[in-house]
Amino acid sequence: QVQLVESGGGLVQPGGSLRLSCATSGFTFDHYSIAWFRRVPGKGREAVSCHSVSEGISIYMDSARGRFSVSRDNTRNTVYLQMDSLKPEDTATYYCAADPGLCGWREIDFQIWGQGTQVTVSS
Repeated sequence: QVQLVESGGGLVQPGGSLRLSCATSGFTFDHYSIAWFRRVPGKGREAVSCHSVSEGISIYMDSARGRFSVSRDNTRNTVYLQMDSLKPEDTATYYCAADPGLCGWREIDFQIWGQGTQVTVSS
């Protein structure tokens, strides 16, 4: 069964850090690009980052660049999103998504989605 499961969300104070995990199963992990999106109530999902398997690089949107970093553990079939210097505007539900193609920034660019994990940044 193809599956993505996010974890690691929670409540953190501004300036704090969280590490989200995206555990994958049911597909060949190292053949897929993995992205992180986020959504706030009333809006569509916004791309945060994408790790391109074919290029071996991670790409970040302006909102995340310099504060977030992506890593992947091929032995555990898991991708991580390290989030530092968190701001209240980072509050959202975070999703990971996978696709065998190149990185994209639209929801339709990804075939497989997790259920999301909530991140709340508040004092």
